[in-house]
Parts: sequence; structure tokens; C-alpha cells
Amino acid sequence: MSRTPDESAAGAAEPPEAGAAGAAGTAGAAGEAGRTGEAGTAGEARERQAPPLRPRSRRTPPGIGAHSPRTPHEQTYDVIVLGGGAVGEHAAGSARAAGLSVAVVESELLGGDCSYWACMPSKALLRPVSALAAARAVAGSREAVTGPLAPEPVLDRRDAFVSHWEDGGQVDWLLSEGAEPVRGHGRLDGPRRVAVRPAEGPEHVLTARHAVVVATGSRPKLPDLPGLPGARPWTSREATSSREIPERLAVVGGGVVAVEMACAWQALGSSVTMFVRGEELLRRMEPFAGELVAEGLAAAGVEIRTGVSVAGVRRASADSTVTLVLDGVGESEADEVLFATGREPRTDGIGLETVGLRPGAWLETDKSCRVGGVAGDWLYAVGDVNGRALLTHQGKYEARTAAAAIADRARAGGVPETGAAEDTGRWGAHVATADTAAVPQVVFGEPEVASVGLTTAEAERQGYRVRAVDQDLGAVAGAGLYADHYRGRARIVVDLDRDVLLGATFVGPGVAELLHSATVAVVGEVPVGRLWHAVPAFPTMSEVWLRLLETYRRGTAVRGTAARG
Repeated sequence: MSRTPDESAAGAAEPPEAGAAGAAGTAGAAGEAGRTGEAGTAGEARERQAPPLRPRSRRTPPGIGAHSPRTPHEQTYDVIVLGGGAVGEHAAGSARAAGLSVAVVESELLGGDCSYWACMPSKALLRPVSALAAARAVAGSREAVTGPLAPEPVLDRRDAFVSHWEDGGQVDWLLSEGAEPVRGHGRLDGPRRVAVRPAEGPEHVLTARHAVVVATGSRPKLPDLPGLPGARPWTSREATSSREIPERLAVVGGGVVAVEMACAWQALGSSVTMFVRGEELLRRMEPFAGELVAEGLAAAGVEIRTGVSVAGVRRASADSTVTLVLDGVGESEADEVLFATGREPRTDGIGLETVGLRPGAWLETDKSCRVGGVAGDWLYAVGDVNGRALLTHQGKYEARTAAAAIADRARAGGVPETGAAEDTGRWGAHVATADTAAVPQVVFGEPEVASVGLTTAEAERQGYRVRAVDQDLGAVAGAGLYADHYRGRARIVVDLDRDVLLGATFVGPGVAELLHSATVAVVGEVPVGRLWHAVPAFPTMSEVWLRLLETYRRGTAVRGTAARG
């Protein structure tokens, strides 16, 4: 069903997540914080050969300036999306919903890192871990558990969720939306022009009437260490796609990827040791989150060595073990080493220099994700590549925001200074305010961590007068029913001047599904007094909200920096 130009970009159809049919193996479309980046224009280790594109849809995309080929090697669209990962797909779908013609340029698999090497495969590895832990946590089901995870079925299920690294489903979805998938390495070639170099055949040029959206994502960033390039280290790509289970796995880093992959591979049978340069895990979250996660990992058998820096790596051959040279504390040997030490933007090799920008840099944008310093206001950047919030769901949000801005500015004749098409209030349709005020994130370990908005420390740094309110999750009836001897903690951060929530953090088994209620409260800036009228069902873990409100009302909450213990 075609859409009219008047329909909002927010009404775009959602691309199906990769392998959403699970073991049925149907292909679908889709990081660190992360987490997780989108598809890029340059290949990395373990690239898969992309299947040939299917014939383009016979349906002519409706709307503003429908697709009009000029020559076999030069075509014009309203919007060109550079990067066909989950975020690029959302940019395309939202622009199509607004009636704009769209081309999506991708050199790897449509669906990107999230679908094939990050969100989906990592959670497919972790779900059996949490399911087994949940069974062991309750008397009656505990006695029915007769052994550890069965690695082969876990890996088979993971492979099904990534559609066995085939992207036919994503191609079909884009075509069904009336968008044009273009296979090849894309780079900017001056204002509103994208040059595409396919694997075979001549380079051709695409031209955008209104906007080019860069959604090339990020890649794992490896430190500059002696011996590392020749040591064949794992990054998040290998950690989420390997079929081999190393006997000993070293994990360098203490962030989200490090925590989740340590949890997954320990459960699959590896002996995991984490090397953390600092003194805590998940340092950007509330301190108690890292503490409880460290306890959970240690209980599962993971060795955590904090305050240890890796100074070098040695590996004699492809079949040999890897030796980590530790700064001042000797050496450690493993069969594989995973470096989970951050992300860097995929902006090299995409022609930024042709529009006056620096290759390899994060793309700085305004609140509508429009890139600064480019004449004509036609260049946008969404997802990891802009460095605003390196999470796939935030990138999708930015894609929807940018597409709405592009479509409305196009209707206004592309003259944003008139203000006719601008909706830039704090929560307006053309601003990605949640990137700074309400970023939700889940760490799928044992226990889980779910957070949104500001931590206590961040709120204080920004000058808010706040109160941190804590609650033992294990004291809530629903948590006690969920697991025997439930251990967890919840915190809300309240702006005392406005009496609204600035942030919330939950730690414990099964807390991921508590998060969206907190996100709604933060984004909606719901007064604490109104939250009393949101009655939690009994007996569920959601009753933690009632306990938090009661504590806040009593005025017994810990204040300021003391709350961060």
C-alpha cells in the first residue's frame, strides 16, 4: 500500500529483526555503548559474500520527486542513505513513509552489525544463559535441571537468528517499502552526490534532491599494542559469530560488550578471565550496577582482574595460544583474546573531504542530526557515526527524527530559515532530545542491568539538585516469586526543583522489562505526584515503583554523592 506525502515519517513500517522467526530461519532486517554499530561501507574481518540483488520493484515510489533515472550510471532520488544497517533501514523506511524516494547504499549485508554481529547474535547467545539461570533459581524447576548449556543447539539457534548471514529478507523488505537497495562501496562525491563502486562493473553516481543521510556506523577500536595486529584478536564480530569454543578466553575491557560476552562464553564452556584497566565494571552506570554484575560473573566462574593493563600481545602462529603481556604483573596465556575496548566511527573512505569534513572523525550534528559545516544543510548523520548515543535503538530514533525533518523541510521548499517547517521544541518532531535526556540501555548479563536517563553523578555534574532513592528489589513480592533469594537493586534520580525523574537504574534477573515504564516517566517528565496514580499490579516486580515512591515520600532517601555507593 503506497503512502501519500502528507503521512508522517513516524509511520514507517518497522523492518523485521534479523531471523525474528527464530529457528525457522527466515531472514529479516535488524550497540557499544553499546553498543553496537550499524552496517559500514568498508569490510572487516570475516566478511561474508553478499548475495546478488534481486530485480528492483516494478512499483514506482510515490511522493515528492519519484525516482527518475537519468542515465544508466546516474540516478536521482529525494534521499540517499549511505549505510544499510538497522539505522539506515529506518532512515529509508521513515523517508518512504513521508513520500520521499530513497536509495540505500551498502557494501556488506543489509541489516548491518546489529543484525549479524552485535545485538541479535549476542542476545541469542545470552538468552539460553538467562533461561537456565531462571530455572535454577526456583525450587522445583531447579531439580529438573540436569546439566549445563548444550553449546551446539545454542550456536545453531544463534545462526538461525542471524539468518545464517544472508540478507535476502532485508532486500525484500526494502523493495516492499519502495526503497532502492544499491550494492557497493559508497562515498560522497561533492554536494548531494554519492559515487558507488560495485564489486563488479563501473562506478556510478547517485544524486539527492534533498538530503544524504550517513549511517555507516562504527567499528571496534583496537588499542595500539605491540604484537596485537598479528595476534588475530577477537572483536565483537568474532565473539558473536564464532562456532569454536575456546578452552580459555581472555576478555580485555569492562564495558557492555566485555560483560555480555564474558557471561555468554563462560556459560558455553570457556574459562573466562577479564582484564579491566579500571577498578569497576560498567563505569558509566550507577556504581552498584557494576558491583552486582561483578558478583554475578564471579559466581558463574569468571575471573575478574581489575586495575590491570595489557601492555602487549604475542602469538607465534595461527594455531598457537595467545600471550598477554600485563603491565607490571607478568603474563597470562589464553586460547583466544577478545578486545572490547571501545568503538570508532566508520567515516574513513566515504568522501568526507569532498564536502570539507575530516575523514575518520565523528560527524557532529545539530539536534535534528544535520551535520554542521556543510553548505546547503543537506547532509545528515544518524546512528553511531555521530557519536551522540552508540546504541542501535537510539540510532533508529535519530533516523526517524532526521527523516521527519528532511521531509518537512522538503515540503517547505528547503528553506529552514523561514521556520515554516521547524518543530524544534524540547520534545519536537525534529529534535533527538532523548539522546541526551533519556537514553535507555540494557546489559543482558546475569544479573541484567537496565537504565535510562542520568545517573546520580551525571545529574550532579549537570548542576541539578537531586535526590537518589534506592530500593532492595529482593524485598518486593514479585521478585521473591521470580527467583528464590532474589538479589537486586533499583534507583530513581529525582530532580528536586521540578519533582520529576531524571533517571532510573534496575539491577537483577529479569529487570529488562521494567525499563520502558521508567523511560516513559523520564521522557514524559511525569511529576512524582502523578506517578502515585500509576498503580503496579500485585504481585509483580513493578511494585518496586511503589516502594521507591514510598521511600521518597518518607524523605529517607540518600542524598547527593553519598547515594553513589
